[in-house]
Amino acid sequence: MRKTRKCAFCGKEFTCNSGSQKYCSEHCAESAKAQLKKKQQDFIKAVEPVIDIASQEYLIFSKAAILMGCTRQYVYKLVNEGKLAASRISSRMVFIRKADIEQMLAGNPYHRVLPGSSQNKVGKRSSTPSSSLSSKKDNKHIPKIGMRFSEPLEYISGEDVMATYKVRESWLYTSAKRNDIPMCKSAGKNYYSRKHMDELFGVTAEIEALTEWLTTEEAETLYSTTKESLRTQAYRRHIPTKREYGKTYYSKKHLDDIFRPDLKASDAYCTTADAAEKYGMTKSNICVIIKKEKITKIKVGVQNLIVKEELEKVMAERLAQFGSYRVQ
Repeated sequence: MRKTRKCAFCGKEFTCNSGSQKYCSEHCAESAKAQLKKKQQDFIKAVEPVIDIASQEYLIFSKAAILMGCTRQYVYKLVNEGKLAASRISSRMVFIRKADIEQMLAGNPYHRVLPGSSQNKVGKRSSTPSSSLSSKKDNKHIPKIGMRFSEPLEYISGEDVMATYKVRESWLYTSAKRNDIPMCKSAGKNYYSRKHMDELFGVTAEIEALTEWLTTEEAETLYSTTKESLRTQAYRRHIPTKREYGKTYYSKKHLDDIFRPDLKASDAYCTTADAAEKYGMTKSNICVIIKKEKITKIKVGVQNLIVKEELEKVMAERLAQFGSYRVQ
């Protein structure tokens, strides 16, 4: 009698012709062979980066993440927090030494925390009623989060915060809790750290001297820009901003210094697009001429303003020498 077996690939029963037959057909045998080959290739792909890293002393962020068994974003976080040293070679190339990773790990040993060994947090109810009463009395006027800061903080009441920064009461409580603003309570009133409120609502030391403010819509119309560009300029150039009742305001003085509407309105300057239209050339051609002839240009926002007098002089010389503004 012939024996019946289950196929090692598809699981169907079949009548085997020999004792070593595992598969019911040639198709299953080829499929099993392909599956085994794929597993081997996947294993090599997984192990190859680790073998590669073992022979390297200097690693990029992605390889450092593979070595540490974490994500690349977490490696960036360690470097930004100063826990892991990194060396920037160029604008796009950063290396981490394997020795620095080992040093970071050696400097932060694991300490096991046993249940019940941690200290009670400030303000939590302790086991005995007497201790709870004493802790409440002692910590009544201690800021909730102010213990983390070594410098003395100046506090202002919630009413003063709403009047100074033009925010609603609900927004004040929500923002203070979400951003861990140091606060304390006295005589039934909440008091908040002035320094942290300034940082949260974008108020700087010079804000009291500023009188002219523009909303986002007014700035877009006046400077012919976009919301994204305004936010970028405010972040990069540290433009004073403030929020009043849900609207963002930008300092007109600082925006004028960046976008220079006086220069744009002046006849002594022109943009690259205006020059290209006037001389029948592309903007790329104009930029090449400016760089080659060293014509004075001023960066205003995302545009370059060119001195008209210098450009006209150069173009007149090109016309006299070559008979055309654009050299073929």
